[in-house]
Amino acid sequence: METKAEKAKAPSRRTSITDVARVLQVSASTVSRALSDQQDISKATKARVRQVAHAMNYQPNLVAAGLRRGQSKTLGVILPHLSGAFYPTVLHGIEKMASQHGYQVLVCQSHDEVRCEQRRVAALLAAQVEGILIPVSATTLAEVNHLAQVQQAGTGLVFFDRAPADLPGSAAVLLDTYNGAYEAVTHLIKGGSRRIAHFAGPQQVSTSRNCQEGYLAALRDHQLPAREELMYPVSPSCSESGRRGMEYLLKRAYPPDAVFAASAIPLVGALAVLHERGVQIPQQIALAGFSNEPFTTMTQPHLTMVDQRAEQMGQSAVRLLLQLLKRNSQVNHPNVFLKPELIIRDSSRR
Repeated sequence: METKAEKAKAPSRRTSITDVARVLQVSASTVSRALSDQQDISKATKARVRQVAHAMNYQPNLVAAGLRRGQSKTLGVILPHLSGAFYPTVLHGIEKMASQHGYQVLVCQSHDEVRCEQRRVAALLAAQVEGILIPVSATTLAEVNHLAQVQQAGTGLVFFDRAPADLPGSAAVLLDTYNGAYEAVTHLIKGGSRRIAHFAGPQQVSTSRNCQEGYLAALRDHQLPAREELMYPVSPSCSESGRRGMEYLLKRAYPPDAVFAASAIPLVGALAVLHERGVQIPQQIALAGFSNEPFTTMTQPHLTMVDQRAEQMGQSAVRLLLQLLKRNSQVNHPNVFLKPELIIRDSSRR
């Protein structure tokens, strides 16, 4: 014979406090106080409420409870994509730090497209997250109204990896890509390279632009010319673009003796072409790039890379966001700059 609790189960929808109260024939506030172990409720009543709540598979709505306290204890994260290891590793750092401070994380993707980013921002604001962590999409450019609305709503906003150029009062955790690129290209020059090509990322993205500026500065400071024919645009998440770039460079009258890439994945395509052509690495062409992906130690040879401090970036972004929420202000917060690390491997070690 079915008990009252079993009869009251509603598999088609989530069990509420009201459902539990109806079965016990008490008020919803009594159930709520019993489940939160309030002192004005007897031990017998607490035990009975917990027994029925368990039988009815009642799960507390933590978001609703947080909103009643004026806090959702939820952070939103919008990533451009989840390909490669960089953004997933940043996300690991975000979730680790958020969890330590009692926050849960909602994650979505913009697919590197501003219209999608706008929809994701609207959805997170509707979900009443306390803060949003985001690297802007590659197509956001000057379209920052949706990001300004986050600030106007009083929701915390912190950028990481990529930040818009013209959003007053914004806070960001960024890698010093300029000096990372400068150090990597200087390393190639000290190894004997003189015609260093550059696989350039999309220049509307600040990290790619800073990377290219660091590359050019290193050439200039070592009295080497910046040759336009040695600069090839690639898609950061596409190895095929690196293959096309390497084929293009090898057709030049004077091919490069080194390649510095703004991203690791295009180097995989370039490496395949060099192996197919029998080009010796690094004796004939040395390779180095940004983003210390796990696969860079699985290639032959292992690739020299600039490590982007991915997990540290995620943790620092959450830490900065929580500081903003505590101060309840979005104005005049300094950016956090992380120092990159050049990891030298066989692809450039002559």
